[in-house]
Amino acid sequence: MSELAIIKTSEGEMTVEFWPEVAPGHVENFKNLAKKGFYDGTCFHRVIKGFMIQGGDPLTKDESAKNRWGTGGPGYQIKAEFNDKAHVRGVLSMARSNDPDSAGSQFFICHGNPGFLDRQYTAFGRLIKGDDVLEKIATTSIQPGDRPTKRMAVESIQITAAGAVG
Repeated sequence: MSELAIIKTSEGEMTVEFWPEVAPGHVENFKNLAKKGFYDGTCFHRVIKGFMIQGGDPLTKDESAKNRWGTGGPGYQIKAEFNDKAHVRGVLSMARSNDPDSAGSQFFICHGNPGFLDRQYTAFGRLIKGDDVLEKIATTSIQPGDRPTKRMAVESIQITAAGAVG
């Protein structure tokens, strides 16, 4: 049974379908974290118009930890699953440090078509609904460090059976 992720944000909802055939470990990791409520109350802490919106850092639940946003994770890392899926608008991919096997919980959704990320980052799904929400978040005003001026909250990420979404 295929599943979808419904990302509820302060700007509306986005629905993502997964690509378990090319990145099974990343899909499972994301779904498990979402089911545990790991992402609830986080935010998109890095927004670059024409490139991507990045979220999934548990430190973003705490405004006083702002100087450390972008460094948080689940306490473990997963191995890269580079594949041939192109990084184009709407693609869901895992953020990581310089180490290819350093992904944990942080993810990004492409706003542009950053082909230079292909086979360098693990793409594991794509937006099938909510492009207008992606656009709102990606074009919000930002301050230094690519931080949105207004909090772009991730209220929850729910995993649901593909047939359950209308």
